[in-house]
Amino acid sequence: MNKADFPEFETPVPTISSLEQERKILLDLGSDLTRVRDKSDLIMLFTKRLKTLFNFTHCIITLFDYKTDTYGAFLYDISTSPINIHPKYPKLFATRFPLNEPFIKKALAAKVPVSFILEEVIKEFPQCPAYIKVNYEGGIREILMTKLQHAEQPIGFMHLYSTTTGSFTPDIRSIVSRIAPQLSSAVTNIIKNEDVLEKEQEKSFLLDFSVDIAHVRTKTELQEAIFKVLDKLLHTKLAMIRVLEEDGIHLPAYMHDPTLFGKSRIYSEEMAANRITIDEPYTAKVLASIDGLVFNVEEELRSGNDYAKLWKTTGLRNMYGLPLRAGDKLIGTIWILADRLSRLMLRGICAQISIAIANIQANEKLQAYKRRLEEENDYLREQISTIYNFSEIVGNGDKMQQVYRLMSLVADSNATVLVLGETGTGKELIARALHNASPRKDKLMVKVNCAALPANLIESELFGHERGAFTGAIDRRIGKFELANQSTLFLDEIGEMPLEAQSKLLRVIQERELERLGGKQTIKIDVRLIAATNRNLEEEVKAGRFRADLYYRLNVFPITLPPLRDRAEDIEPLMHYFVEKFSRNTGRKIRKIKPSVIQQLKSYTWPGNVRELEHLIERSVLLTTDGMLNEVYIPQNSDTGKEQQIYFGNRTLEEMERSYIIEVLKRCMGKISGIGGAAEILNIPGNTLHSKMKKLGITKADYFS
Repeated sequence: MNKADFPEFETPVPTISSLEQERKILLDLGSDLTRVRDKSDLIMLFTKRLKTLFNFTHCIITLFDYKTDTYGAFLYDISTSPINIHPKYPKLFATRFPLNEPFIKKALAAKVPVSFILEEVIKEFPQCPAYIKVNYEGGIREILMTKLQHAEQPIGFMHLYSTTTGSFTPDIRSIVSRIAPQLSSAVTNIIKNEDVLEKEQEKSFLLDFSVDIAHVRTKTELQEAIFKVLDKLLHTKLAMIRVLEEDGIHLPAYMHDPTLFGKSRIYSEEMAANRITIDEPYTAKVLASIDGLVFNVEEELRSGNDYAKLWKTTGLRNMYGLPLRAGDKLIGTIWILADRLSRLMLRGICAQISIAIANIQANEKLQAYKRRLEEENDYLREQISTIYNFSEIVGNGDKMQQVYRLMSLVADSNATVLVLGETGTGKELIARALHNASPRKDKLMVKVNCAALPANLIESELFGHERGAFTGAIDRRIGKFELANQSTLFLDEIGEMPLEAQSKLLRVIQERELERLGGKQTIKIDVRLIAATNRNLEEEVKAGRFRADLYYRLNVFPITLPPLRDRAEDIEPLMHYFVEKFSRNTGRKIRKIKPSVIQQLKSYTWPGNVRELEHLIERSVLLTTDGMLNEVYIPQNSDTGKEQQIYFGNRTLEEMERSYIIEVLKRCMGKISGIGGAAEILNIPGNTLHSKMKKLGITKADYFS
């Protein structure tokens, strides 16, 4: 129904024009009232029609509740009321007023609509309802109250308000009197319609509960679902769920709502702590029943039931005890206190709860098996034989010895470590060595590659999410921080993390607690953090791409890995290590390595560092067919990648050429010609290089210093 259904509303008549017009309007109103099924339709129709007959500011309909002997607002139209009344109305509409108040008794005693002058009401009844005083203060001077009835029983009032006295004349009261029965019928129809809608909503809610509970995987999720359905649908709380242990005898408390018993909470907690058996009298009766039992609290008190003393504190009349079964399997019992509950609804809820508990128990067993398998998996549980034995890291040069010293100092602490170094220097290997040398080595180290994750998934990956937290979140996901609890979390490529995720990471590091996306539960964590990056974080902070406060949190104990070009002494042992590794993996037996190969490797600048060396050795082993490694297939145009920069300033071309040749000779360990020699890198004949060195005055002292 809308305004288009009542075209005469466009030209309202402010006063009664004629008896015929009045009759027509009343007939139309009566006809339209029979079609009303919605509150908004009723108030729109009613006020618009009446305002074509006489003047009033606004209308309110109140309904009685005989269970509580109160009344309150049912529907209202305050659109034309004095503006200074509006702010005070919301609170009044939510208030219940007593039916036995003298002013209301006087209005109820009237057999016809009765008008009151508000000033007189306030004087005669100082304790009159608050809305009388609010309207008077807002400029209202007169109220017309009309009793609404259904089957001869009063069900409420219609209140019409006016800013002047004498507005509601006998003729107007006569009109309102004739309208009252039709309005009463319309209100009754709306109430019945709302009851039907409420039942439909109840069915829908139960369906939603069924869907929600089908996805629960933990006890906490189940508790949230149960508390929600009991509170919103049944308007009560859970007294107790007891679940049968594997021995088939004991029934410890599984879940309960301690707030149900108020001041008797301590006593209720003591009862919950009792580990009863299936032979406990009341439990035995419930388990023996098919659909459960109802225990009247007063009757149980008279019979000497100790539990009933606790039940009595809630003020609720009945305790419902029902068995929980999943198929033929007994799960436990559920106890709910309420005045009155639908048995059919209870059976449906109990069936869903039984299945959910059975699923949770099965899931817990599955998770226990999974954890055991993870602990027994040798590949994932890489361990180092002794606490400071970093044997899997190859290299004994001075710079690596300094790295080992730093690792030994920090390994057995919980300090955050920031591993810095170029791509391919082995930052993850250092992180794993630190974890395996720490007291947390018996648990798996968890790794997150921040550069490999889309920005919109980093938060979910790190902190997890609840089911329904966002589109596509069909199940709960445990984040990497939770998985790494009491272990080590390795954040690789931390410099690639977006700023928004950085702020949330900082909060978790500071507070040692987190909340899953879409969740409300705060989860405490104990995680040792190791981060790694190939970026210069100080420069990133200056550029505004990395949070300074997060940088300071991560930079507690920095370890910088040297690039391979600065570890010439480690190239040969690394080469032998990789040759042995790939010979074993590929089945190619390498019996001998040509000396020129080592020189060739040492003369290369290694922009990809150890990772590049590993890949080139693997390729070379695969290309070797005679057991003799004669050459490593180094890319021809890679030397420009990571060469040390030479500062030339205001120097001559001859001076720059001399400096460059010396740097290349140093890198080639003084070798001038042949494979891996300086002439090969400079792409000139060996004789030409000799001539240039003589011309530029380059001696062995320059490149062997």
